[in-house]
Amino acid sequence: MAAPKYLGDFAVLTPDKPAVINGTTGASLSYRELEERSNRFAQYLYALGLRRGERIAMLLENHLRCFEVAWAAFRSGLLLTAVNRYLTADEAAYIITDSDARVVVSSFAMRALAAQLSCAMPACERRLMLDGTIPGWDSYEQAIAAASAARLADEWLGATMFYSSGTTGRPKGVVRAQRACRIDEAPDLDTRMAMMRHYLFTAESIYLSPAPLYHAAPLNYTTNVQFCGGTVVFMEKFEPMPALALIDRYRITHSQWVPTMFIRLLKLSPGQRAGFDLRSHRVAIHAAAPCPVEVKRQMIEWWGPIVHEYYGGSEGAGLTAIDSHEALARPGSVGKALQGVIHICAGDGQGRPLPAGQDGLVYFERDAQPFHYHKDPEKTRAAQHPCHPLWSTLGDIGHLDADGYLYLTDRQSFMIISGGVNIYPQAIENALALHPGVADVAVIGVPDPEMGEAVKVVIEPAAGVLPSAALAEELLAFVRGKVARFMVPRSLDFIDQMPRLPTGKLYKQVLRERYAKAPGQPDHPDHPASHTAPAA
Repeated sequence: MAAPKYLGDFAVLTPDKPAVINGTTGASLSYRELEERSNRFAQYLYALGLRRGERIAMLLENHLRCFEVAWAAFRSGLLLTAVNRYLTADEAAYIITDSDARVVVSSFAMRALAAQLSCAMPACERRLMLDGTIPGWDSYEQAIAAASAARLADEWLGATMFYSSGTTGRPKGVVRAQRACRIDEAPDLDTRMAMMRHYLFTAESIYLSPAPLYHAAPLNYTTNVQFCGGTVVFMEKFEPMPALALIDRYRITHSQWVPTMFIRLLKLSPGQRAGFDLRSHRVAIHAAAPCPVEVKRQMIEWWGPIVHEYYGGSEGAGLTAIDSHEALARPGSVGKALQGVIHICAGDGQGRPLPAGQDGLVYFERDAQPFHYHKDPEKTRAAQHPCHPLWSTLGDIGHLDADGYLYLTDRQSFMIISGGVNIYPQAIENALALHPGVADVAVIGVPDPEMGEAVKVVIEPAAGVLPSAALAEELLAFVRGKVARFMVPRSLDFIDQMPRLPTGKLYKQVLRERYAKAPGQPDHPDHPASHTAPAA
């Protein structure tokens, strides 16, 4: 037999090995079970008339069956859209409709949202529900029960079509360039597995995924682990102590996190941290959001030099990576390019290249256009360099050092212009992230009659910490000296819960809309939960 390359091979070689384990409940699917169940769903979809290039969607909590839905798409040549379970009915219906999904899979646990969708996506031909049904939805289990467990005659390689987070408007589907090939053909699998080889994944790897499976990195990495023949352990919801317990219990070798998870882990007491055996843990990957330098340093100090970071996006425009040793030597860098060539260019519409050390828009150059936005050629063009269509940007600002290491400053859309000076919130947020009274932090620009915009910091207090004017002044004093004088926030407000997506990304548009309102709203200095700092 040739070297194993995908699920069907491992279903023969290691049929009883767990392909996926629900770390919260202990329930699992073996490779044989995942093979059979995904084949049945693939056969069901084929019988409905779905063919290569068509779309399905899933709207699920972190559920064991996410993987058979994904593998059915991957072995049918279909595009799978995983929908954020925390969206409103209008937002979820928009994505399902815009994606042209002909079938959507949800669950009884998601029934409240699913019920609102029943009549909101008329083009969707089948609505299937796991673990029970409600009016307007058919049983997933009954739908696939009569389908064959044999493989399709032609198993075309499918893919995912994720939607951008939509923090500044309606999200758009990302369609990545993909050569038509069958699932057992090597070239495209080699491309798919490049990062898995970089992080030394093998069939012996046991991978912990504490993040939502509707997000690009968690779903892609977990299914890629199954392409390798390893075992996935996922959490229904991230909590620091249970995450450490899972590393101990299942002898986790690889994991992936977002910086907010690191921050919560670091706030555990020494006694809480010491109760777990983490010696099996060899690679801890993080991505998706900026990681404060001090947070990374403390994680490396605790876990050892196993912490790795990559920078990229659902678009697949390019990729950087950095290991622990490089990160300590070059604090704040997200590494050197692994895929694509990095160019830093002026964001003035002309896109002239900028020298090392100077901030500008980050572009990746590829040999071919790596992606387009579904039904949005204008947004696709906006992501391309004005003079070089094969250079693409995710909208991030950063610079290269003399050795080609990339440093990100912030998202272009998050930049604050105060008195004509460009201020990037990330540095201020990083300075406050580890204060013991802070659970989460966001910095935005708010309207200011004199400066155009003023810097405001919004704080979600740590558990048991009460917001007060004294705490506000303490936090503003804490940040002074850690950032430039002109970057010190002019005001501070407290919020019960930060609008952060479970993927780790901050939904700043919600804050901007809230604090752009008239006097009497929380942004106004007379609001009891606000604090305005004296002029700097």
